[in-house]
Amino acid sequence: MEEITIRKATLEDLDVLLRFEQGVIEAERPFDSTIKNDPVRYYDIQAMIQASHVQLVVAEINHIVVGCGYARIENARPFLKHALHAYLGFMYVEPLYRGKGVNSKIIETLKQWAITRNITEMSLEVYYGNESAIRAYEKIGFIRHMIAMRMGLSDH
Repeated sequence: MEEITIRKATLEDLDVLLRFEQGVIEAERPFDSTIKNDPVRYYDIQAMIQASHVQLVVAEINHIVVGCGYARIENARPFLKHALHAYLGFMYVEPLYRGKGVNSKIIETLKQWAITRNITEMSLEVYYGNESAIRAYEKIGFIRHMIAMRMGLSDH
């Protein structure tokens, strides 16, 4: 089995991360009719790389960047038991490398980063109809927690 290495993203990774961002958008489009037409950007990747409250990592196999993800420390809602949580996002693995444990290794690395900052909760969002992603996240310990609902007022 090929060894998966996880490291902090650098500005030298920017081109590949911009390509991965488009991969995320392409994967999410079928689940969300509200995403604008191209060109679309989700993230300020350069700012994420440089931010102290964000840990953006990349996964490498044979020195090739094959995936990424971030944890961002956020304030929790004031009525929750925890004051801060780590929000995970930009979870992407190149199609050729899916099913090899890359995403779970990224999440484990982000989990350890959050723990070192005394964070006790992690969360992420996944589209309701994206059953394969939901199963993958459940497999590594996430539980379904809340369903976000929407109503397009011009859809009626």
